[in-house]
Amino acid sequence: MQLARRYSELRDSARVHERALFPSQRTPSELELQARWFAGDFGRKFHSVTGDEIEIVQFGTWNREAGPDFSDAVVRLNGGDAVRGTIEFDLADRSWETHGHATNSAFDDAVLHVFVQQSDRVFFTRTKSNRNVPQVRVDLATLPDKFSANVPLARPGRCQAPLKDLPEERLVSILSAASQFRLQRKAARIKNLVDTHGRDAALFQEIAAALGYKQNKLAFALLAQRLPLSFLRKEDDDIEPMLFGVAGFLEAPDLAVYPQETRAYVRKLWDRWWPHRDEMQRLVLPARIWRLSGARPLNHPQRRLGALATLAQEWPSFLKSLARRNAKTAQEFFLGLHHPFWNLHYTLTSEIAPKEMAIVGESRIAEILANVLLPFFLADGRDIWSAYEKLPARLTNRRLETGATRLFGGDPRRPRFTKTIAQQQGLLQIYEDFCLQDNSDCAQCPFPEQMQHWK
Repeated sequence: MQLARRYSELRDSARVHERALFPSQRTPSELELQARWFAGDFGRKFHSVTGDEIEIVQFGTWNREAGPDFSDAVVRLNGGDAVRGTIEFDLADRSWETHGHATNSAFDDAVLHVFVQQSDRVFFTRTKSNRNVPQVRVDLATLPDKFSANVPLARPGRCQAPLKDLPEERLVSILSAASQFRLQRKAARIKNLVDTHGRDAALFQEIAAALGYKQNKLAFALLAQRLPLSFLRKEDDDIEPMLFGVAGFLEAPDLAVYPQETRAYVRKLWDRWWPHRDEMQRLVLPARIWRLSGARPLNHPQRRLGALATLAQEWPSFLKSLARRNAKTAQEFFLGLHHPFWNLHYTLTSEIAPKEMAIVGESRIAEILANVLLPFFLADGRDIWSAYEKLPARLTNRRLETGATRLFGGDPRRPRFTKTIAQQQGLLQIYEDFCLQDNSDCAQCPFPEQMQHWK
């Protein structure tokens, strides 16, 4: 992969240095104010409530999920070094406490708390580790008259101007180089995991994490570590009960909470988990580690856990499908997985679904191929790039859309640069290597100039 080596050299040599005016009769919503903050309507330079000079170097990325409102922001305090972190925007200063941010580790890297309404009493903004976060009060009177509610997750970067003038084949070459570099790093990581834990354990852990999606990746990885495949395979009849028990999903033996048609399945899980419960209680994951909302029903972690249990039970067949080191046979194996309960249910407590569902869908199979199996084949010495670059992209996410906006802005060719998994992975690598390493809001980023010389 010659392109990967070229991208590596580029990466090492080009390190980044350091609606109408609000009517008076209504109060703007917090979401609307966040949009106006992100659009820069309040400005970039402020004074904190204690008199410090605050400069917003980068507004970051608007986080429309749980956690701080803006991630990967960069601020400068009193003309000092630029500091990267998150920004929280609330209507009132007291919201930091009343919303529980002070005890939420997701806010540990906050660099600024912005609010509109200041209370009569003083509210301090401190993190779980007791670090003080600068506070800025914004004034609605400073807002311009016009406002567009259609604010993107991120702004186009400085690179989007030169990139839009590059021939398409050169852009494809850049993305391929970054993608090959990323693929090689994944292969090196998996090879190290195989050398440390063995082939089967490494594959089981990585596939478990992939089944967890981004919300529950850690929880699934912990399960695969606490219940190693070699141990589960010795308890073949109890694989599923032990996985659900250690996951903490069998804490309530009262069958009345389950629909009538699911009780027999849950009773079987419980009865087989019960003999192991006392001995394995210390391994049970805490309930707080699971993210049970915010995902499509098909992606509920209990369904994914059913898929992991089925995979462990079918492990010999899975290894047989890998023998040819072929993406197609691996895909066919996952499509052929079947579970009498989970092909028809979303959760342990859900009613029966109107039609049968794949226990592992095509989009998740594509992710497993891209992030686990093809890197594993590469680590094993097989040339898999031609198969990798043909994998169609089936999903997108906030990070990918942010990277595409930074690099390509409104370039009409943009959709053509994210239609395969390889292109998406290359885009993510560039975003992480340059955009997320830049604290200058593109001013000092070398990527735009480097692309002019890429051949």
